[in-house]
Amino acid sequence: MGSAGSGLGSAERPLRVAIIGSGPSGFYAADALFKSGLAVHVHMFERFPTPYGLVRFGVAPDHAKIRTVTNIYAKTASHDNYRYWGNVTIGRDLTIAELEKHFDAIIFAFGAETDRKLNIPGIELPRSYTATAFCAWYNGHPDYRDCHFDLSHEVAVVIGQGNVAMDVTRVLAKPVDELAKTDMASHAIEQLAESKVRDIYCIGRRGPAQAAFTPKEISELGEIPGCDVIVDPKDVDLSDVDKAELELPESKSNVRNMESLVEFSKRRPTGAKRRIIIRFFQSPTELHAAADGGVGEVVLETNKLSGEPGKQKARGTGETETLACDVFFRSIGYHGVGIEGVPFNADWGVIPNELGRVEPGKYAVGWIKRGPSGLIGTNKKDSEESVQQLLADAPSLGGCAEPSDDAVTALLDSRGVRVVRYADWLKIDAAELERGKAKGKPRDNFTSVAEMLAVLDQ
Repeated sequence: MGSAGSGLGSAERPLRVAIIGSGPSGFYAADALFKSGLAVHVHMFERFPTPYGLVRFGVAPDHAKIRTVTNIYAKTASHDNYRYWGNVTIGRDLTIAELEKHFDAIIFAFGAETDRKLNIPGIELPRSYTATAFCAWYNGHPDYRDCHFDLSHEVAVVIGQGNVAMDVTRVLAKPVDELAKTDMASHAIEQLAESKVRDIYCIGRRGPAQAAFTPKEISELGEIPGCDVIVDPKDVDLSDVDKAELELPESKSNVRNMESLVEFSKRRPTGAKRRIIIRFFQSPTELHAAADGGVGEVVLETNKLSGEPGKQKARGTGETETLACDVFFRSIGYHGVGIEGVPFNADWGVIPNELGRVEPGKYAVGWIKRGPSGLIGTNKKDSEESVQQLLADAPSLGGCAEPSDDAVTALLDSRGVRVVRYADWLKIDAAELERGKAKGKPRDNFTSVAEMLAVLDQ
């Protein structure tokens, strides 16, 4: 599509797009818009002063290489027609109706910020936590900086076998001196240094052939110093249906996962200080309290798989086991939260859409579009698909009533909102790197908005 004429997307009247959220899906959408051939002005709104969403607050600190993807996003942010509106919460500081007045199209890219619920008796007991909160806490997320995780007991149970569950398991098992070399939040390093956790159970409802972690995540567990990894050989003795499932084209990662799990099953315990015990075919049905009122036991029901290769479902058999458990983490997925003025499916935690189109002028990308699945790179194709719908609609959108940056700024000023620009973020970024250098870490992130804004006042 070219930018001839004076319609939306022309040099005379650039297409004005507001993106809510500054994580991977938002940046990939911005990049696709800039490459569209139209004249586009992209305005990215983020409730924190800092951009990058889940890359900053979700990627484990010991996976620093994954975070280098922000170099690509920084390149997008350097485009002349990119504007960053940090420290602005849509739905509070600006309404959707106000955005519609000043922008021709809106892209929702605000992800899935809470966790899926696990509705079992005892789930609200002390020492029962969500993996999402734990990960956000050790990554210095401002909403979670004051959380406390009681790690003064020996047995932790992690429910779920996706990559987030692997991150939680690995962080609990790793020597703290290794974590101290990463950009993990200092408050988390201090608490983890006092951890008494010795045994970490990582439990999945299906079998090893279906586990959702990636090959890198599972193989890393076997490389943790001072930690034995235990897998029951019976669990990796696959059924004929499992074997057929691993031959499916989409099962390449699962085949590599199996190689690690089989290798673990052959290891002999060394009597290491910590143990990771990986179990399959079990689901929690109840938590029991200990004498101190916190979690003391978890009841696990044995599951059986049924169905054809690639579509097997886990069903409870009624057979149960009670396992000692002092600290309980549930890692069964993220869940989206709605925003006023936008359609929302509360059961699925997504904005209803067709290929990313919510309605002409409104589009969704990333986890709020499709649910919490895939890796960071998955969002690129996903965002491009949604942007294609926007571009197809562009000729018939009709321009917004008041295409003015100054009007948006004036509105926020009148409400006492301090907007953080991308250049401001670069100052915060530099200060975090400097703080890290002083501590022998790659960086030391600020964990409160007040600290971030204070940097800009220096």
